Amino acid sequence: MSTYSEERRADRAADAEQRRIDQAAAAERRAEREKVADERAARLREQQLAEKGRAKDARAQARAARRAARGASLTAGNVYRKGTLGLVTASALGSLPAQVLHFAGISPMLLPLPLAIEGAAWVMAAGVAYADERGLPVWVRWLLRSLVVGAAGFAASINYTYGTHLSGLSPSDAQTAGIGLAAVTLLGPLLFEVRQWVTTLSAKTGDAQDKARRRHDRKRRRQHRSIAILADRLVSAAPFGELSFEDAFAHAWEIETGTTTPGMTPKLHRRAARSLAALTDAQHPSDRTQQRGAGWLRRRRPIEPLAIESVDTSTNRSRADLGKSTPVAITTVEPRPALPAPVVIDLVKPVESIPVRAVAAESVRPRRATGRVPAAARSSRPARTADQLLDEARSATADWPVKELTAEGIRKAVHTSPAKARVLRDTLRGERSAAPVDAVA
Repeated sequence: MSTYSEERRADRAADAEQRRIDQAAAAERRAEREKVADERAARLREQQLAEKGRAKDARAQARAARRAARGASLTAGNVYRKGTLGLVTASALGSLPAQVLHFAGISPMLLPLPLAIEGAAWVMAAGVAYADERGLPVWVRWLLRSLVVGAAGFAASINYTYGTHLSGLSPSDAQTAGIGLAAVTLLGPLLFEVRQWVTTLSAKTGDAQDKARRRHDRKRRRQHRSIAILADRLVSAAPFGELSFEDAFAHAWEIETGTTTPGMTPKLHRRAARSLAALTDAQHPSDRTQQRGAGWLRRRRPIEPLAIESVDTSTNRSRADLGKSTPVAITTVEPRPALPAPVVIDLVKPVESIPVRAVAAESVRPRRATGRVPAAARSSRPARTADQLLDEARSATADWPVKELTAEGIRKAVHTSPAKARVLRDTLRGERSAAPVDAVA
């Protein structure tokens, strides 16, 4: 009996525990569903806010675009062009009815004449614009302008006659009406022609950059006339469109001056070399001072002791009336000690010099007495002409690259002076740079 009761209690406890577990699971599922629903609602709210923000941005961009379009359409050029077209349309609407009524009063068969006369004026005006666009000769434009003036003048005379003969108007009012109709007839073609003239000038003038470019081209042609003429010849010799003027000008500059640097000439290169040498000497004055001081000390003659003459200067002197010379008593004294060699004081702080060119080492031998050099001591090598030096330099530097064509290297190779070596360097470089152009030509 007790066993059955215990089993029943155990079953009821197990059922209660199962119900509790089921309730907890249901509550957990319900909480999960609520969480998912909340997350979904949050996402929906975020999407709605993002869509509202995008729509707001799109509206702002549309407003900005409309403002920009209005600003672009309200520029001076657009207002002038569109306003001119509006005035031209108003002129045509004001002049055409008077012509139609005039010809219709004469005969209904003359109704096409107003359209032909007015249309001829406007078609010829459009022909002037087309001639400007295509760059036709000037006489074509003036012929079209004369046709415009003829057609518009004939239409204006018709409108003036019609206005002065209107019934029911006083003579002054009829005169005013005729003048007004004639003026409005001529105003349309005149405004259209002025508009076309202003548009053509604006296209030719361009912006500030175009003006600066044209000013530069004029100045370059004026200052370098011969090179510009040669560049034009090169452009005309090449097939159409294959050689630009800038490339032709660069080739012409290299042909005329021998250098590829724009604006540089052999004369300017020599000036640059002299300026560089002067700058190098100015940057290192201490080395030059020391060299001059050392050279002065080497060239200075040694100080010799002076012989002291006899005190007696009135007797015992050789004369022409004496039979023989009287020996002079010379009192010897101790020679003066030699003065110490002067010390060269460098007042400028020495700066490490930059090797620019080779300097020949100074000789330690004493300076030789000046005078004519004997024939035996002269060099037996004959003086070479400029052409001979150039031939020797060509043969010596035939396999040298252009960057190694220096004055010092050429001087050592042909054994000549630095000045002649610089001239040979410029000549050889000019020949090397001009060779490709000659080969192409």
